[in-house]
Order: sequence, then C-alpha cells, then structure tokens
Amino acid sequence: MIEVKPETPDDWWEIEALYDLCFAPGRTALSSYRLRDDVPPVAGLSMVARDSDGTVAGAIRFWPVHVGAVDALLLGPVAVHPTHQGEGLGGFLIQEGLEAGRKSGWDRVMLVGDAPYYGRFGFSRLDGVVMPPPTNPERVLGLELTQGAWHGISGQVTRWTR
Repeated sequence: MIEVKPETPDDWWEIEALYDLCFAPGRTALSSYRLRDDVPPVAGLSMVARDSDGTVAGAIRFWPVHVGAVDALLLGPVAVHPTHQGEGLGGFLIQEGLEAGRKSGWDRVMLVGDAPYYGRFGFSRLDGVVMPPPTNPERVLGLELTQGAWHGISGQVTRWTR
C-alpha cells in the first residue's frame, strides 16, 4: 500500500536522497535548479509517497516561476524509487499534482522533459518560452490547467520573486 501526502519540511532530506538515487550526479547544476534556488516548492502540490514501511517510494515537486509577465508552475523533479518503478506511481503523482494545481488556481504548468513520456499527460512543446541555457528548447513542455492559458504566452522563464 502506498500513501500519498503533501510534502512537509520533515520530508525534505529523504526526498533529496531519492532524487540523488534516481538522477545523475550533478543534477543540481541544471538550469532549472537556478530557478529553484532559495524558492520553496509550492505547498500542497509537492507530494511524497510512502510505502507501508514508511519508506519514500516517490516524490514530486512543483515550483512557482514567471514566464514573461505571467506566473506558471514548474513541475519537477518527479521520481520513483527503483523498487516501485513500473507500478504507475510516477504517473499517479503527476496526475494528482496537476489536479491539485488546477484546484489551487494555477492556470499553467511547464517542465523540461521527454515529450513522448509527458505527452500522455497532455504536455506539448512550448514555442517562445525560453528556459535559461543550456536547455534544449525541444524539451520545454507545457500544459494548460485552464483553457487557453498558454495562448500567446512567450518570454524568458525567470525565478519567482514574490
């Protein structure tokens, strides 16, 4: 049995250990991490999944960013412990997080990732939305949480300032 709850400050280091396990060394050198520096993840949207032993089985985080003059959520990272991969937990966390974002009043979400994987959740390439270098523009994807939310939106993705 897996229990999913909003992330709390007490979960931070266990989740970081999961990310270290699941991602390549140097993950924090990626440009998306510069957008997260000194900005807390969005409370209530960032979640942790624990198995029946209380071990972290998966986690997802969402961060506030600006895209040009509008606000957006930046999804990531999302990770599932190797012992729970293939169970659909990553997809479940993504769907739950997107629904929580919609209910919290966010209009749009973006990420840097694999179009074939994230396309199944409705993400598509964002033309004109520019992540800090060295990000491959083909991997900048977005999803509307409210209809038309990405229409006409372009510009640099910048760190949250509120």
